[in-house]
Amino acid sequence: MHDLQGPYLLFLGHEDNPLAIKTSRGIAQWRPEICIGEHGNPLTLGLPKMRPEEAAQHGAKTFVLGLTNTTGDIPENWQQDILEAIDAGMDVANGLHQRLSDVEEIRKAAETKGTALHDIRHQFGSVPIGTGVARSGKRILTVGTDCSVGKMYTALAVEKDMTAGGFNVDFRATGQTGILIAGTGIPVDAVISDYIAGSVEHLCPAAAENHWDVIEGQGSLFNPAYAGVSLGLLHGAQADVLIMCHEAGRKEIKDKPGYPVPDLQDCIDTNLKMARLTNPRVRLGAISLNCRLVGPEKADTLCAELEERFAAPCFDPMIHGAAKFVDELACPAA
Repeated sequence: MHDLQGPYLLFLGHEDNPLAIKTSRGIAQWRPEICIGEHGNPLTLGLPKMRPEEAAQHGAKTFVLGLTNTTGDIPENWQQDILEAIDAGMDVANGLHQRLSDVEEIRKAAETKGTALHDIRHQFGSVPIGTGVARSGKRILTVGTDCSVGKMYTALAVEKDMTAGGFNVDFRATGQTGILIAGTGIPVDAVISDYIAGSVEHLCPAAAENHWDVIEGQGSLFNPAYAGVSLGLLHGAQADVLIMCHEAGRKEIKDKPGYPVPDLQDCIDTNLKMARLTNPRVRLGAISLNCRLVGPEKADTLCAELEERFAAPCFDPMIHGAAKFVDELACPAA
C-alpha cells in the first residue's frame, strides 16, 4: 500500500491549461492542511509559491506531481524541478503512467539522496487473494452507473460530513488522485484482476464496531471496459452501505457509443445483488446525483424525485454536500 509523507509541495508544471492541475486542485480542496505551497508557473491555486529548497525548510516531505497530461509521460521540462526536490531531500509522488524510476537520472538521484519515488499508478508488490471472511467494522462503498460520475468526490464529501458529525471514519482511496489526497491507498486498476478483492480487504481490514471506512469506487458494472474492477471492489469492500452515483442527463456510457446508461433501478439492484456475495445485509444508503449537465437550478427537484422513488436520501455533493445522508446514518428512520 502506498503511504506518502506530508506535508506536500504541489507541482503545477509550466503550462497554462487549468484542467491539467485538477489533481493538485483536489488535494488543495480536500487536504489543505498538508499543502505547504505550490511550485510552477503560470497556473496557481493561491498557495504560497515556493522553490523545493524553501519548501523543505518549511517542513515539506513530498513533492507531488499534481497534474496530468495527454501522453502520461514525464516531460523533460519537469525533470529539473523533480531533481531539485530530490536534492532538497523530498520524496516524489507521481500519478502519471510513466514511472519516475524509469527515468535514469531521477532514479539515480533518489538512490544517492536516499529519498523515495512513489509511482502511484503502478502495483506495489504482493497482495492477497480475497477471502470473503466476514470482518468487523462498517463500510460504505460508492458505486456508479458509469465511470466519471463523482464516486471519489462523493466519498470525500461523505467522509468530511461524517467527521464533522463525530463519526469514527476514514476515507479509503483506490485511485491515484484519491491516494494523493489521502496520503495512502491502493491503485486497484494496477492490481491483477484475481487480487482486486483481496487488495480491498487489505485496504479496509477488520476494525472496531463503530468505525466506518468510506471506500472510493471505480468504474461501473455497466461499463464494458471497467466492470471487472467494479465487481472486485464490491466483493472486497464487503460494504454495509452502497451509495449509487449517477450523472443526470448522461445518455450513453462514457466513450462507448451504443451503450446506454443503465436504468437506475436496474443498476441499484444489480450492485446490491453482487455485493450480497460477501455481505448479505448490504443496503442502498443514498443516491449521489451529479447535476453538472442539467444545472444546479434543477438539482433540488431531481433529488426530491429520486428520494421519493427510491426512499433514500439524494444529494449533489457539489451543491448540497452529504449531510442529508450522514444525518440519516446517525439517526436511521424507523
